[in-house]
Amino acid sequence: MSNVYSDDEGVFLVLLARDTIEKYVREKEKLKIPDATPKKLKKKSGVFVTLNAVQGAKVSLRGCIGRPYPTQLLVEATIDSAIDAATRDPRFSPVNKQELDSIVVELSVLTPPQEIDYSNPDELVEKVKVGRDGLIVSKGLQRGLLLPQVPVEYNWTSKEFLQYTCRKAGLSLDAWKDSQTRFLSFQAEIFGEKIPRGPIIRDPNHPRC
Repeated sequence: MSNVYSDDEGVFLVLLARDTIEKYVREKEKLKIPDATPKKLKKKSGVFVTLNAVQGAKVSLRGCIGRPYPTQLLVEATIDSAIDAATRDPRFSPVNKQELDSIVVELSVLTPPQEIDYSNPDELVEKVKVGRDGLIVSKGLQRGLLLPQVPVEYNWTSKEFLQYTCRKAGLSLDAWKDSQTRFLSFQAEIFGEKIPRGPIIRDPNHPRC
């Protein structure tokens, strides 16, 4: 996707997420929307905040929560998602003060999800592009989401991306072949810290444990 947000706006959002986490973990207080927020960041947008724990030269996931749909102002959704990623991801215990020096903050600004129109599973595989798309899968009450950077980090094929998105929803690996399974795709602009509290760049790439 073409860049909608400037590098400076990306830096602003990642610093906002970092400051939000620091304040909430240390003081249990929610950061207010900064007065200096750029106008573009006050528009509604989906966003995810990802926290990675540094382990030597590699990282491991420490929390990831967001808002896939544009229901909040981007700046507001960033603050709420940062708090949730640090303290409310059910897969992890809340981040503590001692961890703040060893966590890198990453932020993904999402385009509105769009349903993928396809007539058979083979066509679905062709339409999903690793490195471009994020996926949301749903079947009945089960639902799962994987961000665009995930299949890149794990070197998955499009088919594997579909399989593991199904697994994220608690479905079988081959549920993507079921006509009752629904897929939506979205794209994202990704910004993040190179090291904890360090330089913020577009499309950071951290080797995973």
